[in-house]
Amino acid sequence: MTPRELHDDAIVIDGLIIAKWNRELFEDMRRGGLTAANCTVSVWEGFQATVDNIVRSNALMAECSDLVRPVRTTADITRAKEEGKTGILYGFQNAHAFEDQIGYVEVFKQLGVGIVQMCYNTQNLVGTGCYERDGGLSGFGREIVAEMNRVGIMCDLSHVGETTSREVIEASEKPVCYSHCLPSGLKEHPRNKSDAELKFIADRGGFVGVTMFTPFLRAGIDATVDDYVEAIEYVMNIVGEDAIGIGTDFTQGHDQDFFEWLTHDKGYARRLTRFGKIINPEGIRTIGEFPNLTEALLRRGFSEPQVRKIMGENWVRVLKDVWGA
Repeated sequence: MTPRELHDDAIVIDGLIIAKWNRELFEDMRRGGLTAANCTVSVWEGFQATVDNIVRSNALMAECSDLVRPVRTTADITRAKEEGKTGILYGFQNAHAFEDQIGYVEVFKQLGVGIVQMCYNTQNLVGTGCYERDGGLSGFGREIVAEMNRVGIMCDLSHVGETTSREVIEASEKPVCYSHCLPSGLKEHPRNKSDAELKFIADRGGFVGVTMFTPFLRAGIDATVDDYVEAIEYVMNIVGEDAIGIGTDFTQGHDQDFFEWLTHDKGYARRLTRFGKIINPEGIRTIGEFPNLTEALLRRGFSEPQVRKIMGENWVRVLKDVWGA
């Protein structure tokens, strides 16, 4: 089987895409052979603005039903593969949209939300992000984790502080994830995770999606798809081949204003970081180039079964554990 044949045959899942929503994005997902993706519908928004985002997203998906389909269960991922479409599951990068209402967790589950990051870089009612002093998981946060476990929404810890992350991992009865992170063993950065953090989540049944966001990669803006594979290999050597997947953090189609919004607390307040130039690794600049990742993994010496696990099978298994279907 050639690398392209393997890619076309495999389940391919991206654990985090925060790209600009339009038909062109969905067309590129199809070019890239993407079976399913966790697509962000909330970052700094509260309840109402997040519902409005979901309404707009639903409308676009209905208009583009020849390309995409909604994902509520892992069976929907299988159907997407069979239909030659990309399955879209909704995710949050911040639990802020739950506001102070535990009941909103189930409401969003019913609207198609399958993964929620507990914090985005800074403090919220649940806990603390990775860019400020970490006070840990709040009492309210423990109730949110329990409710997410009950309704079947996966806890994501990618932008979350180390103490809050550890306490979510310990509190959750279901597997949790870093949906999109890189190892600090290759580059020190507040967003990257130490070897100890990676081992801690994996040892407790958790999951790690590896991102390719170049400000966090060792080679920075000079990175190629092979540098991305280096990071995947580094993480796999810590967490094992069953607890790893892809979470690119594709921001395709967005302009500088979007990154300004992301990098200021609450979208407008103090500046948290500066990314500098945003360019994806050479060889996987766009979602349509996803097949190059499969080829690069094989070139690095990964076996075909390992590539299938990394590219999507592992995500399917852990999502089924959390969602129950």
